[in-house]
Amino acid sequence: MNAINIETVTVESNGMRLVGDRRRTDSTTGEPIVLLHGGGQTRHSWDRSAHALAARGRDVYTFDLRGHGDSSWADDYGIGGFVDDLRSVIRAIDAAPVLIGASLGGITSLCVAGEFPGAASALVMVDVVVDVEPAGIDRIKAFMSDHIDGFDTLEDVADAVAAYTPGRARTRNLDSLRKNVRLRDDGRWYWHWDPAFIIGPADETRTVTDPTRLRAAARRVDVPTLIVRGGKSDVVSDAGIASMKALVPHADVADVAAAGHMVAGDDNQVFEASIDEFLGRHGL
Repeated sequence: MNAINIETVTVESNGMRLVGDRRRTDSTTGEPIVLLHGGGQTRHSWDRSAHALAARGRDVYTFDLRGHGDSSWADDYGIGGFVDDLRSVIRAIDAAPVLIGASLGGITSLCVAGEFPGAASALVMVDVVVDVEPAGIDRIKAFMSDHIDGFDTLEDVADAVAAYTPGRARTRNLDSLRKNVRLRDDGRWYWHWDPAFIIGPADETRTVTDPTRLRAAARRVDVPTLIVRGGKSDVVSDAGIASMKALVPHADVADVAAAGHMVAGDDNQVFEASIDEFLGRHGL
């Protein structure tokens, strides 16, 4: 097996700096893949999936969204800013990639695929649809908001993640959490994203969801599309899938039965198999 080369890459987007990782081997084939994480995560949430896809001969990019990880914080966290950033990434890659996005990364990818013909070669939305379940979204927002003031220890971080993902074993490798939190001068650990993303002014200009825009974009998606759904998700329901199929009739749906909203983290092996099968079937 060829060794996987990993390099840090940066892209400028409207004066902001987006930081990512690129993984590839010397025998890379097929369309490049861009993986975008969900709100409150970082590019490292894709590390295992990105490594597995690169090992299969793919050219794989993972990027921190604005306000997350090592990318610049912003004044605007509306969907338009995230879309502009992804377009900057695609221009830098200079190819129409397969867009794989979880939650916020998924709706960002949907907008780009639908609004800019030729920008993407395929679209994969991971446990997100246009009509999400409000209760599931509220649980995510509560989890993020409840810990704005940080944590005393990494053990506390692990406890919080375990409480949010009860079906997943609590991590014993506390060092793995260091990619998602930062130790500040006050001695406390904080999530590695801008608090303004979740607690900023609640007006239409900063909201990251715009159902009217998302529906319009979905109706124009003409590339191969896959919706990967967590079987235990409280964000995507049968009704949400049905409405999405009405908007994108050619979309395929893959259920990862044992997973919740964090599909790749809950059952990475099945998730990777779903992506592999989809890409192979469409010759990507």
